[in-house]
Amino acid sequence: MTSATPPRARRRALTGALATLGLSVGMIMTINAPTASAATWPAPNGSQGTSATISVSGTKDYGMKRFYGTGGLAGDGQEEGQDPIFKLADGAVLKNVILGAPAADGVHCEGSCTLQNVWWEDVGEDAATFRGGNGATYQVIGGGAKKAADKVFQHNGGGTLTISDFAVQEFKTLYRSCGDCSTQYTRKVNLNTIDVTGTGSTARLVGINVNRNDVATLRGITIRNDSGRKVVPCQKYNNNTAVGSGPDSRNCLYSTSDVTYR
Repeated sequence: MTSATPPRARRRALTGALATLGLSVGMIMTINAPTASAATWPAPNGSQGTSATISVSGTKDYGMKRFYGTGGLAGDGQEEGQDPIFKLADGAVLKNVILGAPAADGVHCEGSCTLQNVWWEDVGEDAATFRGGNGATYQVIGGGAKKAADKVFQHNGGGTLTISDFAVQEFKTLYRSCGDCSTQYTRKVNLNTIDVTGTGSTARLVGINVNRNDVATLRGITIRNDSGRKVVPCQKYNNNTAVGSGPDSRNCLYSTSDVTYR
């Protein structure tokens, strides 16, 4: 963090090894080249605090500016019901932005949306929550997230989320289909070209509800620093009860060749 970001009220405990990984592993992306590789994370082009949620409609390009929460948005824990830094209207595109700490509840997509080259330096409650209806389509193209004490992407609505050319490290779950929302859906998630750094403890790329007929498709997954194979590519749940993991022909669509360990 630069001096423009206020000190956090509470820091999550991290091991020395994870702290060392902080800026050394991930993906490098420029505004004009959203491709994946293992390298350093982008530097912000200025920082700005906000105490109120920023509404986005149409396309908004922030040119790699960092935003962080202040006042009512200064939360960094897992308390439910936090407001987001950004709220995207149906069809909105948010691009080239960094979310610093504290990040509250990150980004909310109220319908279909695109997050392009968006980076979370320290995930708050969630990095992004997808809340559209059955026909919604969400795209996360490029970017990365780290220091997620729980989930990175939370899928509460319906529709299909596609995550491509994305880096994740120091996390528990990259994607979770809601297990206990008041309105439930059949949800789909596609992961394509994902660069993962293992945490040394159990983590999940996707968690889906097989009793809701969710479908996860995984392609081009690279997992680093995980000699113990503690990162679970696809965790299956009946709502919130774990019922197994691994590829199959119905819910977790991938093969061993789709996951590379380095």
